[in-house]
Amino acid sequence: MARRVFFSFHYERDIWRANQVRKSWVTKDREDEGFFDASLWEEAKKKGEDAVKKMIRDGLKNTSVSVVLIGAETSKRPYVDYEITESFKKGNGLIGIYINNLEDSDKKTDSHGVNPLSQFSITRDGKKMYLSEIYHTYDWKNDDGYNNIAGWIEEAAKAAGS
Repeated sequence: MARRVFFSFHYERDIWRANQVRKSWVTKDREDEGFFDASLWEEAKKKGEDAVKKMIRDGLKNTSVSVVLIGAETSKRPYVDYEITESFKKGNGLIGIYINNLEDSDKKTDSHGVNPLSQFSITRDGKKMYLSEIYHTYDWKNDDGYNNIAGWIEEAAKAAGS
């Protein structure tokens, strides 16, 4: 069963790498939803922070999993933080996928970034736990994301109760 997925990533720096992951679904006859095109993103940015946050909330509607595509600077992006927070509040399953080993438009890879899920914690049964301890993180290239992402998404959705 194809699920609607929200993709979170550092737009300006990682769009080329992110598109390799997002478009891998197209070749497998799945829905290509849960992300924004450049014109929508730029228009919302011109209108300010509230417009961007509304666009993110709208993008999360009807999704069951949020995939955080992790590049070198993803963990430093405030909108990625907002997307993770809103995804968690909504009850979406979460997955982290490192994309730094994918080539950009200049055929270059990037340095390994910090997992943004390691920057968020919750208290469960009186114990502090980071989201990175709860939700799986994979490497797109080394863990064969092209062939495994559907399973990762399904696993995250089930873990979240969807």
